[in-house]
Amino acid sequence: MGRPWQALRALRLRLLGPEKELVGTDQFGNKYYRVPKHETRGGQIIPERRFVEAINRQAYQYEMGDFPTEWEAWIRKKRNDPPTIEEILKNENYREEMKQKIKDVSEKDKLLQAKEYEKGLVAEPVHTQVKGHASAPYYGKKEPSQEPTSTASTFQPGSWMPPGSGSGHNK
Repeated sequence: MGRPWQALRALRLRLLGPEKELVGTDQFGNKYYRVPKHETRGGQIIPERRFVEAINRQAYQYEMGDFPTEWEAWIRKKRNDPPTIEEILKNENYREEMKQKIKDVSEKDKLLQAKEYEKGLVAEPVHTQVKGHASAPYYGKKEPSQEPTSTASTFQPGSWMPPGSGSGHNK
């Protein structure tokens, strides 16, 4: 590389910082980059930055699961080295195996519960229907009352006394 190119590259590095480096690509086609730690022309140290360019996605449309968890851990700096495709596929297979095992155990448990209910070893759960809530003013009634209960227009401060308080005046 000639001297003019080296000078232009050095000037660009000082003014704009280092270029982004492609670190890897996942099985979906998302590309992962890093910008290494560098010093600005003013002497400020800029830490390493990691980011992803998602395929066919806008930044605000990101959803959980769009990127492999291994890459997400790398972006969030929870791991130093970027993952390999072999590692991602191995972990994905492991997760699928675990899902299948959980499904199998759940089905076996349901069958065992059904047998226990059938033999009378375990009481079946009681299915109760709750209508309303105990704190609701119509709890236990079929539906809320249509009668107005507010005394807002006739209430006078100091006029109400608790029941059984006698004449209403303190003695």
